[in-house]
Amino acid sequence: MPLLPRSSSENEPYRAALRHAIRSSKALLEFVGVKSPLLRPEVLQQPDFPVLVPRGFASRMKYGDPGDPLLRQVLAMPAELVDAPGFIKDPLAETQTGTDVNPAPALIKKYHGRALLITTSGCAINCRYCFRRHFPYAEHRDQKHTQALAAISADSSISEIILSGGDPLLLDDQALATLIEKFEAIPHLKRLRIHSRIPVVLPERITPQLLSLLKKTTLKTALVIHANHPNELDNQTARVLNDLKQASALLLNQSVLLRGINDSASVLISLAEKLYDQSVQPYYLHMPDRVAGTSHFHVNDEEAKIIYGKMQAHLPGYLLPRLVREIPGENSKHLLDIQLKDE
Repeated sequence: MPLLPRSSSENEPYRAALRHAIRSSKALLEFVGVKSPLLRPEVLQQPDFPVLVPRGFASRMKYGDPGDPLLRQVLAMPAELVDAPGFIKDPLAETQTGTDVNPAPALIKKYHGRALLITTSGCAINCRYCFRRHFPYAEHRDQKHTQALAAISADSSISEIILSGGDPLLLDDQALATLIEKFEAIPHLKRLRIHSRIPVVLPERITPQLLSLLKKTTLKTALVIHANHPNELDNQTARVLNDLKQASALLLNQSVLLRGINDSASVLISLAEKLYDQSVQPYYLHMPDRVAGTSHFHVNDEEAKIIYGKMQAHLPGYLLPRLVREIPGENSKHLLDIQLKDE
């Protein structure tokens, strides 16, 4: 039996929200009432990684504040044009097809027991620190994921499939249901994990059909959202996250430690508490990846450890995310060397 009845979702409110999203630095600055003489013409237009911000997310920014932490995450800045040593296009070594890491187009297998499927090339928002902002999606195009599904079926060591992108929730409900049905037909797959920023930046996308799909699947499901600052969470995110929780999804959050945005223990403590209030478990606090064009977001290890120590002193263990870095070739995320105290 199909997970969803056949239906069209062309008129869903989230599609209208995407159509009317802000798509230039100039329009974004006008929307939030900020004048910025610092922007140069070459920054205002970046065709390879354009500005994209849903108006609902932009409305959470503080009007007239050029330092707003939500604005700084999505506004193209001159610092992106700096060629910083050590900051490269593929810092996580994800892009070489035909290798052990990339056994098929759109499929990434870094760690034992799980594989990641690139479902889409687009997101509902373009975060300027994105670690896949230079990812060669055209080389990983597999319209129906035929090769990837074949590789997953042939590898019985894979028990968990991770949907990523881009953002997998940009797939419409029927396309997502079709893909999940194919996963359910693979006997060794037990768990489904979805990584998505959409519940935070485009909560209109969480439709009754999507909730029904997550509730009906036979796979154990985890949804990993992405929020970096407590101001990203409001009454609307609280409602959709509660709905997702009721749909039997384990809700986790991963953040990125970003200079000028959340490099403060008080901000991250507030984020952890607000996430838990909205039914989400803090999961990872990522050190930023050394991606070309993102050096201005970088926080060094010593600063990170001081911030994390203050978080540990104020949060119970279940609200403390793990401070990690991803290193190519390692068999898991790398935990920063911090001696945690017993509670």
